[in-house]
Order: sequence, then structure tokens, then C-alpha cells
Amino acid sequence: MGQSHVEAEGTTPAPVDAVWALVSDANTYATWGPWNGGGYDPPADGPSRAGFVQWFRFGRRTTSVERILEVDAPSRIVYTVVRGLPVKDYRAEVTLTPNVTGGTSIRWEATWENTLMGRLVQRKLRTVYRQVVEALVVEAGAHHAVGGGQPGIEARHERQ
Repeated sequence: MGQSHVEAEGTTPAPVDAVWALVSDANTYATWGPWNGGGYDPPADGPSRAGFVQWFRFGRRTTSVERILEVDAPSRIVYTVVRGLPVKDYRAEVTLTPNVTGGTSIRWEATWENTLMGRLVQRKLRTVYRQVVEALVVEAGAHHAVGGGQPGIEARHERQ
């Protein structure tokens, strides 16, 4: 069976460390992203570390529970969904890359098995991933006043 894939990319004039401070702490996600709540289970202070379990509530009915698999501060977090989304073998990666001219490139992507439910989830995640990256670009930019450099967002999806 093939893989479903969703990704969104954006750029912000904020430095990597400023973006990392937002991305690496599940306790802050509801303050800048499209979630109604979020944090760690059991409750903990950020930043995220390998083995941590994090949760995010989206809307009234969806709570995604995820396990952090890898953390390479301040540039990369890899996680998998434990429960909350009807997907199999979900693996997501958030990558932050400093730009040569300043600022940060953000890439948030995920793959999972291309099941019937997985294809339905892909439709929704196309929108959610774009919203997440847009919100992260805005929040990081708001915390970093820099002249020039326009933030940008791009979303892609594919099924292999």
C-alpha cells in the first residue's frame, strides 16, 4: 500500500531560535495555532523531548495524541500519532532552516499509510497544515521585529 503525504512550508524573518521556542513547546500551541488546547501527558514544561507525549484539541471533537520520536534542537522535531486520528504509521517532521539572508524556513510534513480513512484525513490535513504554518509564521514574526523580508507560505500534498 502506498503512502499519503501532506506538507506546508513558510518563511519568517524571525530567527530559528524564536521559531523553535514556539514549535518545541506543546503548551504554547493553543496560543498561536488553530488548536483549542494542548500540552503534555503527563503535564510537563517544554521544550519537547524524545519520548514525551503531547496532545492537541482541534475543534470540539478531535484530540490528537502524539509521541515525540526525535528532537534535534533547534532545527527538527519528529513525532507519530498515538491516537485521535484514523491513520496508520503516521510520521510527521517539523524542520526549521536558517535562511542565508536571515529569517527561517519552516517545513511541516507528514506521511502515513494510504488507507481509505487515511485519504479522508489527508483532505483535512491539507488545510490544517497550511493553517498551522501560517499561524507559526505570523506568531514568530510578531515576536521578532525586523525590517524587510516578507513571510510566505506554500502548501503541497501528494499521494504516492
